[in-house]
Amino acid sequence: MRRPLSIALALLLIVAAMSATYLQHRFSRFQRRHRGELTILSISLQLREGDLIFHTSRSAQSQAIQLATHSPYSHCGMLLRQGGEWQVLEAVQPVRLTPLEQWIGRGRGSHFVVKRLRDADQVLTPATRRQLRRTGLHYQGRAYDLYFGWSDERLYCSELLWKTYQQATGRKIGKLQRLREFDLSHPTVQQKLRERYGNHLPLNEPVISPVAMFDSPELVKVLQR
Repeated sequence: MRRPLSIALALLLIVAAMSATYLQHRFSRFQRRHRGELTILSISLQLREGDLIFHTSRSAQSQAIQLATHSPYSHCGMLLRQGGEWQVLEAVQPVRLTPLEQWIGRGRGSHFVVKRLRDADQVLTPATRRQLRRTGLHYQGRAYDLYFGWSDERLYCSELLWKTYQQATGRKIGKLQRLREFDLSHPTVQQKLRERYGNHLPLNEPVISPVAMFDSPELVKVLQR
């Protein structure tokens, strides 16, 4: 009787081990599937409409922007609540709303920083927030500005945010510069300039860079991941 009993016990132990492995596998899959949702939920609780979000883009021109501005942050957008979800209003091709989780995933290492107007509680009244939303959404569908001009017909990322805030609140977030003020010495930067402008560089064109907005004393950091 001992041998059949030991065999039965061994089988029970094998089945228990297999069940534990299976359950652990299912639990790990559940964790992976819902980790992103839980992360976005925890982030969402800290956000407000009108917050600005920055990351390091993986786009083709990102390296040139980083080199010219001496900053890792090469792309930015404005957070808006749309259809019950957080969206990022951004100037890509074209200006559009992008789901927050998708926007974060596009950045290098999924790293991002959220900043807010320093005196947002006083300035961004419900009426002003509505105006900020209307102003930003008015630019939806505009083409992306590869040439970094100052016309409203085409827009790049930081230009969209600067103009939206200036028009809706009167605030100028970040100091405008001229193209000639950036570091244009690196070969990567020079190559991009030649691709865009040939031999006719608009060195006196007004430019607002992502880092100029990021470093603006008008903003305070509220979240970093």
